[in-house]
Amino acid sequence: QVQLVESGGGLVQAGGSLRLSCATSGRSFSSWSMGWFRQAPGKEREFVSTISWSGDTTDYADSVKGRFIISRDNSKDMVFLEMNNLKPEDTAIYYCAATPISGTSERMEEYRYWGRGTQVTISS
Repeated sequence: QVQLVESGGGLVQAGGSLRLSCATSGRSFSSWSMGWFRQAPGKEREFVSTISWSGDTTDYADSVKGRFIISRDNSKDMVFLEMNNLKPEDTAIYYCAATPISGTSERMEEYRYWGRGTQVTISS
């Protein structure tokens, strides 16, 4: 079992930055690849970014590429999402998720454990 708790969300103006954190507990964090997903009001949950268990491989949705950076600290069992140049369309609930696959994945169905999410609101 893996427990995930997101933090760091909030309300910022367009062009601003936020850093989301995901604290994990339970089974060995370093053996799980991690992902961030988001769900805007009235829309389906979508992939944002993913990082392999080692941190060597990352992937991003086209909509956030060049603005968001995913990272992890296996010594602290945490994963982060640095979000820069935020836009109103980034407004959503952001979820952290863990998958046992060895690489990275954009597919929600491959993620076994999910946090409850943190709200990010970007004002124009």
